[in-house]
Formats: sequence, C-alpha cells, structure tokens
Amino acid sequence: MIFHETGLAGAWLVELERMTDPRGFFARAFCADELRAKGIEFDAVQANLSHSDRKGTLRGMHYQAPEVNEPKFIRCVRGAVWDVIIDMRPDSPTFLQHFGVELSAENGRAIYVPNSFAHGNQALTDDAELLYLMGGPYVRGFERGVRHDDPAVGIEWPLPVTAIHEKDMEWPLLDTAASVGTHHG
Repeated sequence: MIFHETGLAGAWLVELERMTDPRGFFARAFCADELRAKGIEFDAVQANLSHSDRKGTLRGMHYQAPEVNEPKFIRCVRGAVWDVIIDMRPDSPTFLQHFGVELSAENGRAIYVPNSFAHGNQALTDDAELLYLMGGPYVRGFERGVRHDDPAVGIEWPLPVTAIHEKDMEWPLLDTAASVGTHHG
C-alpha cells in the first residue's frame, strides 16, 4: 500500500501497490500492520457497502459524536465517486478543513477517515459502489452531520446533485468564524 498525506491531520489517501504480470495485477487492499506503521490503530469490526444508482447522487456529510469511535477505511469497488472528508475536531490544527478526491474502481484508491471526521461522496457514474471497513460500530443517537453546501466549509461538488436524502439537507449550518481551507488529491 502506498500512503499519501491529505493535508488533514491523521487522514491518509492510500493507493494500491500493484504487482503486474501478463494475467493482470495483484495488490494488498488493506493491511493493519502497514496502517500501524503510519501511527494508525485500526481494527476493522464490520464492513458496509454503499451503492448509488445514479450519477450525481450525494451522500453525506456524516460522522458520529466524539464519544463514539468510528474511523473508516473506504474504497470504491464499482464506478467512481468524488469523496470528501471534513475534520470536525475542534482542537485539531485542520478543524473544518476538507479534502476531496476521486475514488474509483479503476484507480484503486482508498481513504482512511479518522474518528470525528465528517464523510460524504457524490457518484460520478451510475452504479457507484463503496466498501467501508469500519473501525467501530455505528451508535444510534450519536449521528451528526454537516450540510454538503455549508458555506463555512465551501465544498465544490463536481456535478449537480440529482438525489440526496432529506435528512442530509436538514443538518444545521455551521456557525463559525474559523478559517477554512481546502485540499484536493
């Protein structure tokens, strides 16, 4: 696995290190030892799939309250998405900064999302599917969210939104005067 810093404290973009031959390629898609070598303690406790039928579908921006530990390791296994994370840790030097990157079945990229980061994505293709390895269980009642169009964050989505859950439209706008930055990979 090849690790790239995202510019957000503790978040990593992870690429496949492909070993190719005439049959195609082989690559390690996940390795707890390699994550630990980067200072990441991540024990996968469940795996989830997310499927978006239509290009333009937006999911997010979701996270759990800080009392719940729910880091994620996310890879696109079909189609392509624009994946975005926001650092929601008030004591972090990258608080409210975001990072966006294309994850696709073709490019093989994954993203490690630390605890207390909001996460969301927009389908760039029809039939886009993500595989989430979860480092902690979802806990009902601790859901939090950030509006995808919150001006305090300033995410620029690549496509018009064609579908979004009404709950994701109802998150309150952030009330902050903090300086916000953007990073792309």
